[in-house]
Amino acid sequence: MKRSGILNRHLAGAIAELGHGDGVLVCDAGMPIPSGPRVVDLAFRAGTPSFAEVLDGLLDELVVEGATAAREIRDANPEAAAFLDGRFPGLELIPHDDLKALTSAARLVVRTGEARPYANALLRCGVFF
Repeated sequence: MKRSGILNRHLAGAIAELGHGDGVLVCDAGMPIPSGPRVVDLAFRAGTPSFAEVLDGLLDELVVEGATAAREIRDANPEAAAFLDGRFPGLELIPHDDLKALTSAARLVVRTGEARPYANALLRCGVFF
């Protein structure tokens, strides 16, 4: 058994399969999940695990070259907006409907238990060299 890092075997395996340019959607419990991408559902109950916990755990494991979130996050969920701004200085903001449309192109969807609106981010994987 792994001693540290991501212990969920489905998530650890999915991360190992990602490559440069692949998309990873980290989403709240209310985001519609398209058929197609691999889905790892971590939601246990409302708020658990949080969007911040899951995203920080993923950032420990992934190289991310960019992120996109819904423009609506600024007004509807300023705490999550500040969290994303702190981790992604070049955060791209687009309308929520456009973000939902992009989710079908993601290679992996990680669903959190977050129960606040617009706590979603589409990450673009980079390379470690």
